[in-house]
Amino acid sequence: MRKASMLVGVVGPSGAGKDTLMDGARRALAGEPRFHFVQRAITRPAEAGGEVHRPLTRHEFEAEREAGRFAFWWEAHGLLYGIPAGLPGRIAIANLSRTILAEAARRLPLLVLEITAPPAVLAERLAARGRETAEDIAARLTRQAPLPPGLTVVQVMNDGPAEQGIARVVAALRAIP
Repeated sequence: MRKASMLVGVVGPSGAGKDTLMDGARRALAGEPRFHFVQRAITRPAEAGGEVHRPLTRHEFEAEREAGRFAFWWEAHGLLYGIPAGLPGRIAIANLSRTILAEAARRLPLLVLEITAPPAVLAERLAARGRETAEDIAARLTRQAPLPPGLTVVQVMNDGPAEQGIARVVAALRAIP
């Protein structure tokens, strides 16, 4: 496979439905070889839920990082996240942290796909997960970090049924020249 000629960095607040929309887009675009959906390495057990990822212990992650096996990596919420080096496909699509977008844009052509939803929808989805208190949810909703300036951003509003959001993501990806 060729090395990626563009990175699509998927970002958005918790509860926006990034995992659901990306899973749906991955299925919808499975027959289109120009797209490659990147699986992240995360220091979280596979059975912990959320996105399908490559689980690593902190020690394993640090060893891979030192060996240069990650194109990008970051730490958030006590976990380490890594995007593998040598991104394949013409367009590599990866769930990224806002904190590494500027670095990613310096190293590869980058399109930011920001998946979002209105605050009330985000709050409802976070509450439905049952992982956080109402106070934690309120704090999470006020913590949104801005995107770095100068990036090309396509925003997808995920405020309806999952199928509608998936169709919006697929359309945004297929619009990439």
